[in-house]
Amino acid sequence: MSESISPESTPSAGAAGVRPSIPIVDHIVVDDEGRALTEPLREDIRLLGGILGDTVRDNSGSDVFDLVENARIAAFKIRRAEIDRDVLADMFTDLDISLVMPVIRAFSNFALLANLAEDIHRERRRAIHVRAGDPPQDSTLAATYAKLAAAGLADDTVGAALADATVVPVITAHPTETRRRSVFETQHRITELMRFRGRTEMTPDEEAAVTLGLRRQILTMWETALIRLERLTIQDEIRSGLRYYDASFFEVVPKINAGVRKELRAAYPDAGLADDPMLRMGSWIGGDRDGNPFVTDEIVEMATTLAARTAIGHHLSELKLLAEELSMSSRLMSPGDGLYELVGMSADDPAADEPFRLALRHIRSRLVSTATHLFGEEVMKSSDLFLLDDADPYGTADDLLADLDIIDAALRHTHDDIIADDRLASLREAVRTFGFHLSGLDMRQNSDMHEEVIAELLAWAGVHPDYLSLDEAERVEILTRELTARRPLTRPDAALSELAVKELNIVRAAARAVERFGPQSVPNYIISMCTSVSDMLEPMILLKEAGLIDIDADGKLSSSVRIVPLFETIEDLQQGAATLLAALDIPLYRNLVDGQAGMQEVMLGYSDSNKDGGYMAANWALYRGELDLVEAAKKAGIRLRLFHGRGGTVGRGGGPSYDAILAQPPGAVQGSLRITEQGEIIAAKYAEPVVAERNLETLLAATIESSLLDVEGLGEESEDAYGDMDEIAVLARSAYSKLVHETPGFVEYFTTSTPLSEIGALNIGSRPASRKQTEKISDLRAIPWVLSWTQSRVMLPGWYGTGAAFEQWVGDDPEKLETLRRYYEKWPFFRTVMSNMAQVLAKSDMGLAHRYAQLVPDETLREKVFGMIVDEHERTIAMHAKITGADDLLADNAALKRSVYNRFPYLEPLNMLQVELLRRFRAGDDEPRVRRGIQLTMNGLATALRNSG
Repeated sequence: MSESISPESTPSAGAAGVRPSIPIVDHIVVDDEGRALTEPLREDIRLLGGILGDTVRDNSGSDVFDLVENARIAAFKIRRAEIDRDVLADMFTDLDISLVMPVIRAFSNFALLANLAEDIHRERRRAIHVRAGDPPQDSTLAATYAKLAAAGLADDTVGAALADATVVPVITAHPTETRRRSVFETQHRITELMRFRGRTEMTPDEEAAVTLGLRRQILTMWETALIRLERLTIQDEIRSGLRYYDASFFEVVPKINAGVRKELRAAYPDAGLADDPMLRMGSWIGGDRDGNPFVTDEIVEMATTLAARTAIGHHLSELKLLAEELSMSSRLMSPGDGLYELVGMSADDPAADEPFRLALRHIRSRLVSTATHLFGEEVMKSSDLFLLDDADPYGTADDLLADLDIIDAALRHTHDDIIADDRLASLREAVRTFGFHLSGLDMRQNSDMHEEVIAELLAWAGVHPDYLSLDEAERVEILTRELTARRPLTRPDAALSELAVKELNIVRAAARAVERFGPQSVPNYIISMCTSVSDMLEPMILLKEAGLIDIDADGKLSSSVRIVPLFETIEDLQQGAATLLAALDIPLYRNLVDGQAGMQEVMLGYSDSNKDGGYMAANWALYRGELDLVEAAKKAGIRLRLFHGRGGTVGRGGGPSYDAILAQPPGAVQGSLRITEQGEIIAAKYAEPVVAERNLETLLAATIESSLLDVEGLGEESEDAYGDMDEIAVLARSAYSKLVHETPGFVEYFTTSTPLSEIGALNIGSRPASRKQTEKISDLRAIPWVLSWTQSRVMLPGWYGTGAAFEQWVGDDPEKLETLRRYYEKWPFFRTVMSNMAQVLAKSDMGLAHRYAQLVPDETLREKVFGMIVDEHERTIAMHAKITGADDLLADNAALKRSVYNRFPYLEPLNMLQVELLRRFRAGDDEPRVRRGIQLTMNGLATALRNSG
């Protein structure tokens, strides 16, 4: 690994040893200019790779080092089509497991270091553009402000569009991220050393010290276990999610909120923009029990309590630092009366010589009292002897903010504005944003579970003995009647099933969190697989039983918790608007929505719709569904907020966030957006403040542009485009279904040609791989479905069926091809769909996929299914080239092109070793290191691909 990783020859399109038509690298062209721009990146990778190589040799011996080097060299020769893939396969066949393990670790650690180098290179490129005075790049807020200025928007237009603007990244509870915290921390230290090295003109001694530091950290990383031996628990997931607040969110989120408010108010002073933060955080960790039997009322209490402790702990830490900084003496300035009134002292009192410190001691004492009241004496015990023992706790975070506002006013009274605009401003913004709750914990459960529990409650209460036998109209009638009855259905000693008791206890725990930490602590209740109005009303019965829905004397409902239907399958997306309108036609539900500022949130499921109908059909069903929901909201006179359930991969709605948001249909954003963040994407986006700021800024920039500018670009051609896409989506779904749903033996092919069954043993999360213990594709969770195809380098969920659909729709008609080319040029939705698909195709590798196919015992099945996959793969690449006019799949994505070109050969040994270990494991080799080796290859590939699930 000490040599250059970048061969100079362009990769060949052919591969020896498999079908001649299977390429090793799919249509990726890197020219001399591209190589020159990436030379600093290549130098960084050479440095880090060289140190890693030295570490491997020094600590694992020359035999391991030589094996790693030979595998690396062979991988590049395979890429250049100089040798057959069998050469590398033979190198690993029956290799002693004691040698296999360090080879896997070497290439996995290299992937971590390459990711780190690429992130630093992106920072470097952005800094170069800024220093050169280049126009701000798209997806930055600076570029957004320039676009708004060019559009000449009126203040009232901006004010109306952004009146309740809310952007919420929601951290989810089922990560494909397997790295341990220790690995993250080591990576962070390496990153800081590389940043220092890149920004500082060092003396020889300083350079030697930095290099030694890198060697020390890379050695630490080499000797640190990459994955856990035990499965991640929900408790672990909760703590893992919270670590990103100290890592980046506390620093970055308040800064962004303050900056956006300042810029928009300066540009549109009469827009009436509120102080409310536009950017807030959400979470599913500990509240999402859909298919996860480990979520309990104790878990809900833990999630909400730890979140609150994290928020209040941050506020206390900042208050202590403020008290150290604000040392101003009343002998040298006069802060005004408000500060003295806050602490109940006179300005003439000699003890009030440092009034800001006195005021901050008063505030800190009250906040410690608040923490003690919420969490108990031991949890927040302070060693600070100068706090006041009898301080009253704060009732709400707004009360704390009011006291901080007094500090701010006092500083400005003394013309200390630059001091007020520093740590105090950040803390005030943090209190606005995080309050005492930190982030909103969403509750989620599957509609089938609601149905079962409600049937039991109604039977126990004597309302109806067999709710499940009723049709939809009868169910709605009973549910609406019960929702207006003020009496409960159950009592604490009711003899109910374990499921019913568990569900009731969970919503009661949510109610306690709302009471303790405020309504923002549990803001939403999401219904998975929502197909009907009764599906929306059933969880409302549970919320009513827990006291989260209140009923006044007139039978009107009120609640701080929003009911959020999740439309997941293609059929549900097609019927979503009708379902919503039918619910809003029920007076009690309409009154509930009206009482929540007329806002209805709807969640869109990317994962299951893709698994159901394939890439193109799912994307179009989502777009069409959004159009219908926007129209339904207009018809009903309500405001709509969409919650996008996107995963890290393109097959689960992933891809560049900026492009994805701009690709939404007109009216679908309206200043508000919620979006899930999942898997290794969370660490990739938010583990570092610099990267986190860039990614969060992107979400805001796209949301503001989508809310205020015409970004669809179709004009009068929209209806024709929609009709064309309707036809293409039908063809795409048909092509996808022929393989996935209609080919006999497809499930067997999938389960044996991918590491699906082994994924269940990978310690990546607390929830099972399937909702039910079946082998149906429909019951399989989207994460293992996508992760399996990703590991085997087929990437099927991100492209299959699209090439056939385009080919059939275009036929021999050049005008239709020209139509698609025009859509690609002017329609963000279509361009984004094509771009994301190209990214997936660039990461796919049919030569490696062929190796996985050899794991299928049934030769006839293997040849049939793999043949269908390869044919469609070639067809899709060909149609992409015809529509975009580019033979290079990554012509529009320079960053990914660098990644694929520079380091994808390093994935080759990981894939080949995974196949070898799967073969051994399935042949009965029960050596524990074989299973662990499979898990390590999964981790390494997920790390290298960066969006595996």
